[in-house]
Amino acid sequence: MLHLLADQTPERAQQPYAEAVARLASIRHALRLVQTLGDGPSPDLPDEDQAIARRWDEAGEAARRRFDQRSAELVGATAAGLQALLATRDTGTRPHPEASKFLVDQIRRELADVARVVLD
Repeated sequence: MLHLLADQTPERAQQPYAEAVARLASIRHALRLVQTLGDGPSPDLPDEDQAIARRWDEAGEAARRRFDQRSAELVGATAAGLQALLATRDTGTRPHPEASKFLVDQIRRELADVARVVLD
């Protein structure tokens, strides 16, 4: 079974940008899984990751905490969506392509919103 769980231990110390970028990368990896279950495309956005890495130290503590909170929520929502698609597949049916597309589109919107926490 796939588990994409955010670290539930809140850490108030400054987190390195590598962990932040890795969290977004894991979500994009989940998009690739959705693509194999449905028909949605799932390109990586490495330029965005590099931009976050460059701006991470400039972001204030509040922005970094907000990024951590929003990305943790996104990891949880992504895991729930994938589990729903997998549960459908486990019943012997193929997930509806529109459901997969909706999930992919929603995850992409949320990824962009989370990235803007640091990039704006």
